[in-house]
Amino acid sequence: MDIVHIPTHLIDEDKDQPRYQFDEEALRELASSIEEIGLLSPIKVRTTGDGRYKIIYGNRRYKACTSLNLPTIPCIVSTATDEMEIYLEQIAENLTRQGFSPIEEAEAFNKLLTDPKFSSSIKYLSSKLGKPEAYIKNKLDLLKFSPAVRKLIVGGTEIRKDQLTEDQLIPLKDLPMEYRDSLALIMAADEMPVTDVKRIARLFKDKEISEGTKGKLLFKTGPQLLETWSTYEHNRKERAKSAKAEEEAAAAAKFAVAESETERPRDEGIHPQASGETEENPPHQARKSPSQAARPPASGLMTLFEQDEDEDPSPGNVMESILNLLLATLPPPSRFSARDLPELDGVERDQFVKDVDTLVADLENHLEEWRSVKEMFVSKS
Repeated sequence: MDIVHIPTHLIDEDKDQPRYQFDEEALRELASSIEEIGLLSPIKVRTTGDGRYKIIYGNRRYKACTSLNLPTIPCIVSTATDEMEIYLEQIAENLTRQGFSPIEEAEAFNKLLTDPKFSSSIKYLSSKLGKPEAYIKNKLDLLKFSPAVRKLIVGGTEIRKDQLTEDQLIPLKDLPMEYRDSLALIMAADEMPVTDVKRIARLFKDKEISEGTKGKLLFKTGPQLLETWSTYEHNRKERAKSAKAEEEAAAAAKFAVAESETERPRDEGIHPQASGETEENPPHQARKSPSQAARPPASGLMTLFEQDEDEDPSPGNVMESILNLLLATLPPPSRFSARDLPELDGVERDQFVKDVDTLVADLENHLEEWRSVKEMFVSKS
């Protein structure tokens, strides 16, 4: 294409072009370079029909040239008239240039999708600009944030104070508005790494944490939020581990009972009445003491010991198996302190206290039962 030198005063900036943020220091460096060796890359313009020209791309170079009061600027004159093609060309050119911010990209894509004079689609933009649809969608998601957050968004991946990268914001974009912007500002102020932002975001996405608790968490700093996540995650894993151990213990107990009943010798010649068993007085249940009948079992394991003393001695094997199982699965006491307490509120706090009460009651029942077993064993020997 031919390059022509057009008088600077006949060239106008395009106020609707995608790029509008210009770093002043970078502009001064560019102006110094142009003053020393000249403008190596011409700007592209189009005629406006009144003897003037409007910039298609090259606004930054135009600003640097005007700051030097250059009388003319080398230009490529385009004959394009289609607004859609011109705007796409402006975006494509800026995508290759340093300093085109993520939020400028997002606003440009959004304009092509929502402005009636364009009414484009993500699929069309992807094909014209050579960018994946996911890339365009991620940029559009940045527009979910408030203006206070948007002005902090910068390109690149370097974490800097009071600035936000796209990678820092992606984990927060799907959070409710009442958490999203506040968390973004906290992440910027405390220079939180992307991995930590993801962890904190999971804390606010957890449906088990009440909205009231989440609201209080917004008063914490980034490091404090990360510590809260660490504590909550530890407690969650411990609860899951405990639940799994209980399930395994119950399954083992059920299996032991089944094995005992299978191996126990049965005398088919004994009539039910001979052993004191009738429909009104079934085995085991009829011979329970009043205290046994009134006491709820501490867990699935307790039912194994609700048997008569003069019954077939084979359940002793079951008792020994359960003892070994308890010794193997019961964890050592934890030395908890006040700092280990989970941060719970409302229903969650009440449920935690209820769970502790249940655990204490179960442990006390186990303790009572095994003391009784020990006393019977010592007196028997």
